[in-house]
Amino acid sequence: MARPIILGVVGDSATGKTTLTKGLVEILGRENVTHIGMDDYHCFDRTERAEHAITPLHPDCNYMDVIGQHLGHLRRGEPILKPVYQHGDGTFGRPAYVKPKSFVLIEGLLGYHTSELSALFDIRVYLAPPEELRREWKVKRDTTKRGYTEQQVLKELDTREPDSEAFIRPQRSRADIVVSFQPGVHDDPDHLDAVLTLRDGLPHPDLSAMADEEGRDAIPIEQGASERKLHIPGDIDRDRGAAIEEAIWEQMHFARHLRTERLGTFAVGTDEAHRSESLAITQVLILYHLVTAKAAVAVGGDDHVSRKQDAAPNVPSAA
Repeated sequence: MARPIILGVVGDSATGKTTLTKGLVEILGRENVTHIGMDDYHCFDRTERAEHAITPLHPDCNYMDVIGQHLGHLRRGEPILKPVYQHGDGTFGRPAYVKPKSFVLIEGLLGYHTSELSALFDIRVYLAPPEELRREWKVKRDTTKRGYTEQQVLKELDTREPDSEAFIRPQRSRADIVVSFQPGVHDDPDHLDAVLTLRDGLPHPDLSAMADEEGRDAIPIEQGASERKLHIPGDIDRDRGAAIEEAIWEQMHFARHLRTERLGTFAVGTDEAHRSESLAITQVLILYHLVTAKAAVAVGGDDHVSRKQDAAPNVPSAA
């Protein structure tokens, strides 16, 4: 069996990693995806972090060597015994036996911290919303789902800022795709704009569909020396968004059986009936890379990704 394709979704706390990956898991099918959160590899529980005066954003607060070993195992199609961190109370549970499926989605804080670690991913996505919006998301999430008070969350954000600056944000430079969801002209939280930076390290799909024949509702593409930048408005017309998605689906015709209306859906609290066209277009672009990489591996073996930069190194098995 061909080895799994590994997607990384990296970003600071509360940048939308789970929202983005949840849709991809649903599209690919849970039976085909191994979904892992890197928070499981924290060295210390919540109480111990306070005692050591260390944040989970610091590499020393995470078993970075074990993360590398486990990614190597998964890339070779080998199972791992994964630690389990419980966000509800900040403690650890029993380890979980995990087998890699066709796709492995890894989301977390420090996936691209070193070049050796980042090279283990086939597709690297980095999430970078505006800091004000991220702080708002974090307060909402941690007060409703993780047992914190608003005052505690705000204090923790200030405590974490030096580590965010030193360890999290520099990873942006190693991403193939940088995604920044941000408020649009109407400041509608359900219809955020998406600014996408597509680096030339991966061959991206033909994006000519971003502008229609008459130039109406065109999405400008800013071409740089080694990247392209797209600004997808959050209030883009549903039909226009569907046409762009369809054009990308046409370039992965071998995976059209995955086509579904579930792209772009997200939850606000317990209400999952929300949809964002900018999120849907972002997800289908990432999906394009996942399925084309999978097809290439099936035909040509491990060295499927046509990168202009780094290739994945051989990672030794854990002792």
